[in-house]
Amino acid sequence: QVQLVESGGGLVQPGGSLRLSCGASGFTFTGYAMSWYRQAPGKERELVARISAAGGNTNYADSVKGRFTISRDNAKKTVYLQMNSLKPEDTAVYYCYAPRFSSWGQGTQVTVSS
Repeated sequence: QVQLVESGGGLVQPGGSLRLSCGASGFTFTGYAMSWYRQAPGKERELVARISAAGGNTNYADSVKGRFTISRDNAKKTVYLQMNSLKPEDTAVYYCYAPRFSSWGQGTQVTVSS
């Protein structure tokens, strides 16, 4: 059974940083790409970043390019999202997603506010 558990969300001031983590279990983590999505109140869920199975290829939404970095530690079966220079418009619930299994984590709230 695929399980994804996010952590690391919270309240941060504009310009601050957070690092989200997503621990995976129930599948061979090293074999599959992973993604981060987010959903703000009243908006559709959107792709933030994706990373290939080995970690060599990454893609980002235009709105986060240059500020967010996705990475993974296959030995720890964990994918990360480092978020810098956070803006109020980054406020959302952030979800980890395993595309091959159409599996979502429970989400972690990120609030950017002064």
